[in-house]
Amino acid sequence: MIAVGARPFPYVFDPAATALLVIDMQRDFLEPGGFGESLGNDVSQLRRTIAPTAALLAGWRDAGLPVIHTREGHLPDLSDCPPAKLARGAPSMRIGDPGPKGRVLIRGEYGHDIIDELAPLPGEPVIDKPGKGAFHATELHALLTRDGIRGLVVTGVTTEVCVHTTVREANDRGYECLVLADCVGSYFPRFHEIGLEMIAAQGGIFGWVASSSDVLAVLPTGVPT
Repeated sequence: MIAVGARPFPYVFDPAATALLVIDMQRDFLEPGGFGESLGNDVSQLRRTIAPTAALLAGWRDAGLPVIHTREGHLPDLSDCPPAKLARGAPSMRIGDPGPKGRVLIRGEYGHDIIDELAPLPGEPVIDKPGKGAFHATELHALLTRDGIRGLVVTGVTTEVCVHTTVREANDRGYECLVLADCVGSYFPRFHEIGLEMIAAQGGIFGWVASSSDVLAVLPTGVPT
């Protein structure tokens, strides 16, 4: 077992039973011209997470530990996208509309895919999800159960939406989550800070919060996947 300095108290985990979860680091959210920017957001608020997440990914992979990526998006016919979600965005840049990176948040389009800096390696699962949470209408829980994963080190965007929803879903299913403050981000800094406070509040009601440097400092080497 390994202990990471965290809030509200150290996060203790078994490396063989813990996966790194990288949530929705997609071009449509992080790059200019994507869906996130069409909503009037400053994508630079999310891009600050790229460098620390890349460093963490390198260390996690070097330790031989499992990595799982997620992508939020929809089928080309939008049959899995509820009307309330379709109404979000500028009138000419809503889910399914053509954009500079292909149809917005549609599976298989350039903008839907993960940014180059954090591209999955062969063999790393990529979970395509139609909702905010990574467990809703996906195979994630079955995959984690099959591989004996009980803990999740969580990174990605956005802190108060897809990250928070996923951590809450994970908590309800019995997973212990460590959220890395410098590897998750929001278009709204205030929401980011409050979201992290909510996770660690009341003795860690949803999980723990630490930084990527805290994890890198204790990672083992040579652990088989």
